[in-house]
Amino acid sequence: MKKIIEKIENNNILKNIPTFQSGDTINVKSWIIEGEKKRIQNFTGIVIATRNRGFRSSFTVRKISNGEGVERVFKKYSPIIKEIEIKKISKVRKSKLYYMRKLHGKSYKIKEKQNKKKVH
Repeated sequence: MKKIIEKIENNNILKNIPTFQSGDTINVKSWIIEGEKKRIQNFTGIVIATRNRGFRSSFTVRKISNGEGVERVFKKYSPIIKEIEIKKISKVRKSKLYYMRKLHGKSYKIKEKQNKKKVH
């Protein structure tokens, strides 16, 4: 039974999603349906948590909007997600950044990862 479920899940994982981790700043473009109208809404923020469960994977994105913290949980393979764009790759030591909820101002910033190339 478990193999049948895995086969169905693997057939449904067709989206081309970039690899990102906690601490990265991403822009998620998702479809919003308002009555008869359908439009795309951008949600740009820092990934504070990822949950890797195959087809049921999800990630949490947090941003500060008008001084209030806003978090949104997205299912990784949901049909409402049109595109995920990585804005900035950051260096963090933890996989869950729930401590970011208590931070404000300059302390809310995360160090950006730098690709250092050796010059001979």
